[in-house]
Amino acid sequence: MQKRKKHKGLLVALSIIGVFIITIVGGVGIYSHFGGFGTGECADTTEFTKYATSVSNLTIPRQTQIVALGEATHGNKEFQQLRLDVFQVLVEKYGVHAFALEGDYGGCEAVNRYIHGGSGTAAEALSAIGFDIYRTDDMEKLIEWMRNYNTSAAHGEDLRFYGFDMEQYAYSYRYLLEALEKANIDTSELKKIWDSKNNAYADTYTSEQCAEIIGTVKEKLPADNVQAVHFAELLLQNIELGKYLNDSGKLNEQRDRMMAENTLWILQQEQQRGNSQIMISGHNNHVMQCENDGTPVLGSRLAEKLGDDYFAIGTDFYKSVCNLPKPYTGKRINHTFYSYDPLAKASKNCGFEVSFLDFSKIPESSPLSEQVSKDICMGSLGESYSVLMNFVPRSYRVQRTPQKAYDAMIFVADATPIEIESSAN
Repeated sequence: MQKRKKHKGLLVALSIIGVFIITIVGGVGIYSHFGGFGTGECADTTEFTKYATSVSNLTIPRQTQIVALGEATHGNKEFQQLRLDVFQVLVEKYGVHAFALEGDYGGCEAVNRYIHGGSGTAAEALSAIGFDIYRTDDMEKLIEWMRNYNTSAAHGEDLRFYGFDMEQYAYSYRYLLEALEKANIDTSELKKIWDSKNNAYADTYTSEQCAEIIGTVKEKLPADNVQAVHFAELLLQNIELGKYLNDSGKLNEQRDRMMAENTLWILQQEQQRGNSQIMISGHNNHVMQCENDGTPVLGSRLAEKLGDDYFAIGTDFYKSVCNLPKPYTGKRINHTFYSYDPLAKASKNCGFEVSFLDFSKIPESSPLSEQVSKDICMGSLGESYSVLMNFVPRSYRVQRTPQKAYDAMIFVADATPIEIESSAN
């Protein structure tokens, strides 16, 4: 009897392994459109070297109003370093004075105050944004560079730091309250809905009640106090977004719509200052200028509004050792992925650590023109991890046409993981 049980247990184990193998093999077949295991084909390296260049040689059309820099992952140092590299070029060559991040507007206002000589440290300022991925040495270098620039900038030539997201709200509330007090507007109702101990809305008020009070406060603000009005609008956006928590598709669509509205508001503020261009930065899936499977995103909305005045730069990696959250633990861990992107592979094989490729510079007669105008696999990692990513390539790749999604791309050969600092707040 014991032997039979052992054999039975062995058969069950083998059956499970068999199903697992079939699932994986089947998955590879089903998702072969998104590349298999390995690194995939390589684009024409001879042609790639003709048109690729370093990021320091980056150029944009002069009429551009918004330059968008995407990131293929949130968890790699190189994509954070590119924010500073690209912004420096735009500041020095094109006179851009504003940087906007996929982060809470209120939290980013804390960073803006820091780069204008505010107290505290860069780490403390970045903690205000609310996302772990921004508490890094590379982000500190970006805002320290902006702060140093501002110390010697002429009047009106200072750099400004914005956020166009609304997922966090504590700092928007704090600064709205501050603006009301400065304007001698009654704050008693606004204070009632806030739980200062937990730095969030009080449980005794519904989201509808909070929205009504914030809306009333907004109406009391002078129209020329545009930033205070915007703080109120951000709080209302956050409450509205909360209605879609059980529908991720609708939530993502509405969030991108709001981010587009906020970005255009930032552009308008800068234009009123006499600046015609701004730079924004967020995930590729947000800044790309095509829709995502028929759903409008931040970039597609901006491209529809601005046409050729929106210039989108996507990014990708050949290999990524990416820092991602470890489910259910509160910890983070590094995982290795390959994008299967033939352009990224060509960039690596040409000896580039990082390269910039402007699609408009590629003539139609070049074989590379065909390669940027057809669907290819690209790496795409956000702030989530599943063990399936180690077995099913589709789970961390997207199928996209480079020339439709972006005006140009930057390729990183070997992307290394971000190192998140402990919270400074």
